[in-house]
Amino acid sequence: MTGTGAIRPLPIAVDTMGGDHAPEEIIAGAVEASREHGVGLVLVGQAARIRQELERYDAVGKIPIVHADEALDMDEGALASWRKPRSSIAIACHLIKQGRASALVSAGSTAGVVATSRLRLKGQQGVMRPAIAVTLPTRPRPTILLDAGATADVKPEGLVQFAALGTAYGQILLGLDRPTVGLLNIGAEPGKGNKATKRAHELLSGGGNHGIEFAGNIEGHDLLSGRVDVVVTDGFSGNIALKTMEGTIRTAFGEVRETMTTGTAARMGALLQRRRMRDLRDRFDPDTYGGGVLLGLNGTIVIAHGASRARAITSACELAHRLAAGRIVERIREQVALTRTSRFGRRTHGERDSTDEPLGDLGPVQKQP
Repeated sequence: MTGTGAIRPLPIAVDTMGGDHAPEEIIAGAVEASREHGVGLVLVGQAARIRQELERYDAVGKIPIVHADEALDMDEGALASWRKPRSSIAIACHLIKQGRASALVSAGSTAGVVATSRLRLKGQQGVMRPAIAVTLPTRPRPTILLDAGATADVKPEGLVQFAALGTAYGQILLGLDRPTVGLLNIGAEPGKGNKATKRAHELLSGGGNHGIEFAGNIEGHDLLSGRVDVVVTDGFSGNIALKTMEGTIRTAFGEVRETMTTGTAARMGALLQRRRMRDLRDRFDPDTYGGGVLLGLNGTIVIAHGASRARAITSACELAHRLAAGRIVERIREQVALTRTSRFGRRTHGERDSTDEPLGDLGPVQKQP
């Protein structure tokens, strides 16, 4: 990591009730993160069920538990943040506000996690809209894509701020002082795109955005080429691009697997290439990246895939720990201050409009004895 040195963060709050395989797989992954990687944790959810799972790993009393009365269902949307004020996600956010946790990890409904986090933690001062940043498996190092679905409609100034959020994230995740930023568009030329992307290109190309290394427009076929370190787009386009890539990669791997297991010669070739195929599979496995990160709030939120198993949760806990240690919230504040123009600041972090609802899938707290 560059810049300000890493610190030992407060524990990571893990929502044990969110996800298709909760709480068993969530707790298994959390225990692995605690034991093998030294990540400090607090498990949030139904205390009796958490304790029952911890007994399987001889971990009762070794990881703190905070009870939550409710849990968000996987099919619940943004309104769940109001319907269930004592959900495990809401309680975890309360721990962050109290200074008892540094980050939240959840595999729950993306819409529910985003809406509850925004309601409980609020946006950082100066940040107009939050964004979900995801990691693409490019070489020689990963590429960051944002927004992957938190805010569907974004103004040009918002895209500039996404570049600032992505730059701060890239400094910690990639270890770069000035990660390069590309604007996703329908053409590489500066004049391409709709009104929002054209204006965003003008703003990013101007001289007032200190700290952003703008590399110009990039197209969809550049997403996995590693041309830039950070790709910026609105949540609508980003979500479609991400799911298109996921589906394409899944289909391609299926075709390769079928081809390499058809016939004796093909199977022999697959055996000889087993190590390289395993490395390739691992590089494209989303479980190794920890999930998406909701940037721009007064707290660090890591959203794991709803189908996450233990390995993915372990990676998500490690990612949350790394970001908290790298002071991601402070980094974003500094980066946004550097890139703010006279057009920013017309809306405060407490205001809302019709674009607040995110896209669907990607009281006192009592500690239990």
